[in-house]
Amino acid sequence: MDLLIAQILSIARSMWKYRWPGVLVAWVTGAVCATVVFMMPDRYQASARIYVDTQSILKPLMSGLAVQPNVEQQVVMLSRTLISRPNVEKLVRMADLDLKNQSKAQQEATIEAVTKSLSIGSTARDNLYTLSYRDEDPETAKRVVQSLVSIFVESSLGASRKDTATAATFINEQIKNYEAKLEEAEGRLKEFRLRNLQTMSSDGRDSASRLTEMSAQLERAKLELREAENARDATKQQMDGERSRSSNTTTQSLLQESALSVATPEIDSRLEMQRRNLDALLQRYTDQHPDIISTRKLIADLEEQKKLEVASLRKAAMAAPPGLGAGSTLVQQELSRMLATTEVQVASLRARVAEYSSRYGQALAALKTAPQLEAEAAQLNRDYAIHKKNYEDLVARRESATMSGELDVASGVADFRLIDPPRASSKPVAPNRLLLLGGALAVALAAGLFTAFAASQLRPVFHDGNQLRLRTELPVLGVVSRLATEVERRKERVDLLRFGAASGGLVGVFALGLVVMALLISRQAG
Repeated sequence: MDLLIAQILSIARSMWKYRWPGVLVAWVTGAVCATVVFMMPDRYQASARIYVDTQSILKPLMSGLAVQPNVEQQVVMLSRTLISRPNVEKLVRMADLDLKNQSKAQQEATIEAVTKSLSIGSTARDNLYTLSYRDEDPETAKRVVQSLVSIFVESSLGASRKDTATAATFINEQIKNYEAKLEEAEGRLKEFRLRNLQTMSSDGRDSASRLTEMSAQLERAKLELREAENARDATKQQMDGERSRSSNTTTQSLLQESALSVATPEIDSRLEMQRRNLDALLQRYTDQHPDIISTRKLIADLEEQKKLEVASLRKAAMAAPPGLGAGSTLVQQELSRMLATTEVQVASLRARVAEYSSRYGQALAALKTAPQLEAEAAQLNRDYAIHKKNYEDLVARRESATMSGELDVASGVADFRLIDPPRASSKPVAPNRLLLLGGALAVALAAGLFTAFAASQLRPVFHDGNQLRLRTELPVLGVVSRLATEVERRKERVDLLRFGAASGGLVGVFALGLVVMALLISRQAG
C-alpha cells in the first residue's frame, strides 16, 4: 500500500512539472467544446398518439365461422417493424425530404438520419402508440409524423389483405390438386367395380357372409321341396284309393263324354298368373336373368302338368267301373286339383333348389379370390375416403378464409383512432446544452490532465533516489539536496497563484455559462 501511494505521489509530482501545458490544453479544449455546444442547431420534436381498438362486435358474432387472428399480436409486430427501410423510403418521399438530394449518397444519408430520428413508444396493455420525430424545422417534423401515421394505418390494412389473398391462393392450389387426386381415385374405384360386377354385393357384406346366407336358403328350399313331394305322394295315394272304389257305369259314360272337353281351371289360372309375371320380368331384366329362367321353366312344368292331368282324367274316366255316384266324381275332381297344385309347387321348388344350388356353387368357387378382391376394394375405398375428406376440409377452409377476408374488409384488423394529431413543439427539445456544457467541462479537465500525464511519461523527471535506482537499475551512492532561496520560494508562490487562477477561471467560465443557460431556459419555459 505504501509503495502504491509513493507511486501515485511520484506521478503527481511529475505531472505538476507540466501543469502549464495541461492548463493550456484544457482551455483550448473547453473553448472548442463550448463553441460546438452553442453551434449545435436546435431540434424540434413532433409527435402523435394513436389508440388501436382491437375489439370488434363482428368477431364474436362470427366466431366458429371465420378465422379469428390474434389482432393484438399483429398490431404489436406491426409497430415493431414499422421503421423498416421500405417504409422509411416511402416516408422520405411522402414528406418531400428527398427534394434537396442530388446523389445516391445524399439519399442514403437522409434515410439513415430519418431512421435514427424516428421513434415509436407503446404501452402494450392499453394499445396506445406514440409516434415522434425530431428535426431542425418544426413543420418538417410535423409533416414526417403525419406521413408516418398514414403508413402505420395503411400497413395494417395492406398486410391483412395480402395475408388473406396469399392464403386463398394456396388453398385454391391445394383444392385443384385434391380434385385431380379425387378424380383419379374415383376412376380406379369405378374400373374395379366394373371388372368385378358379378362378385360384388350391393349390401356391403363379405363373401363368407353371402356364402353362409346362400347355404341357409338352399337348405330351406330343399326342406320345402321334400314337404311338397310328400304332400303330392299322399294326394296320389288318396286318388288311387278313390279310383279303386269307383264302379258306376253311368258315371263312366259321362266321364268318357266329358273327357273330350276336360278343363283344369286351377292349372289354367296358375299358367295365366305366371305368364303375366313373365311379361313383367321381361320389361325389367334380360332373358338370362335367373328369375326369368325359373319362371319360364315353371310355365313349361305347368303346361306339362296340364297335359298329364288331362290325360289322367281321360284315362280315369275310361277306366272307371260302373255304379259310381256323383259324390265319387266330385271327390276325384278335388283330389285332381290338389294333385295339380302339389305338382306345381314341387316343380317350382325344384327350380328354386336348382337355382340356389347354382348360386351356392358360384359363391363357393369365388370364395378363393374373394379376400384379395375385398382387400383391393378396401384399399381403394380408403384412398378415396381420405382424398374426399381432405378435399371437403379444404373447401370448408376456403369458405372460412373468404369469409375472414370479407370480415377484415368490413371491420378492419383494428380501429385506429388518432388521439393526438401530429403537433410540433414550439420550443426546441434538443440539444440539452446544460448537460452538454457540463460534459464539455469534464472533457476539458480530462484533456488537461491527460496532457500533463503524457508529457511526464514522455520526458520523465526523478524526484528521489529510489525512483532513479529502480528505473536505471544502477546503484545510487548519494543524494545532494538543493536549498531554495527566498526569491525562488516567492516565485513558486506566484506561480501557484497563477495556476490556481487559470484553473479556477476555466471552471468559473463554465459555471457562469451553465447559470446563464439555466436562466434562459427558465425564462423560455415561463
